[in-house]
Amino acid sequence: MKLVTVLMLAALPLSCYAGDLLLCTSTPGSGCPPLEDVIEKAIDPTVDETQYIQDLQEFIPDDASANALKEVKQCFLSESNETLDNVRVMMETIYDSKWCARY
Repeated sequence: MKLVTVLMLAALPLSCYAGDLLLCTSTPGSGCPPLEDVIEKAIDPTVDETQYIQDLQEFIPDDASANALKEVKQCFLSESNETLDNVRVMMETIYDSKWCARY
């Protein structure tokens, strides 16, 4: 399951980059507000699986993708608030890293 989560998080920047580049700006963070929104909603314990899928409906091509996203969301829902806070810190560290500076 952790592999699915890693693969989903790795694929999201590619979909943003390949998508409408007008949405991706050179602001602090990932450089792609839709990507940050998807990740934040995955981490947010107040967003349930149903709401998560509804919010991401425009990015979900089929039922298999919806089921995969439900599993990803469930992984985050089963974690403690401390772990979720650590994931947020990790994402900010990634956004601020030298490897992401060019984006």
